[in-house]
Amino acid sequence: MTGPSPSSPPVARLVELSREEALGLLAGVPMGRVGFTHQALPVIRSVNHLVTDTGDVVIRTHAGAALLTSATASEVVVYEADHIDGDTHTGWSVMVTGVASRVTDPTTLSRYHAELTPWVSRDMEYVVRIDAELVTGYRLERSRPGITDRCRRTTG
Repeated sequence: MTGPSPSSPPVARLVELSREEALGLLAGVPMGRVGFTHQALPVIRSVNHLVTDTGDVVIRTHAGAALLTSATASEVVVYEADHIDGDTHTGWSVMVTGVASRVTDPTTLSRYHAELTPWVSRDMEYVVRIDAELVTGYRLERSRPGITDRCRRTTG
């Protein structure tokens, strides 16, 4: 009989998500990673976030943070979060790409300070918003056996 051995990892297929589904998944997790350029090199930082009604990603940061340089210069950054099950090889991954900018409006700043509590014990007085210009997401789903696989299992 041909087919996967009992120790073979499960096979998954990659399914593209709609913008709405991707943003919904992103909004459902508290943490992700922001990628940006610092001194001409790529940098990735783990941060907690919130997702606005328009899909923008909001994070808080501190004075002297390398991300503030990108946000002050209105550079393009990427934000990524995922949830992957290592046993079943299923889950999802979402990336939001867009311009990062500092939030300076006092009312908006106050609202984000109230809604987004930093996870680190540090003064995180700055707020950065990433405009959701490009949203991509993929789900890893268990593959359903195809006709070929069923024939292999039944014909030996």
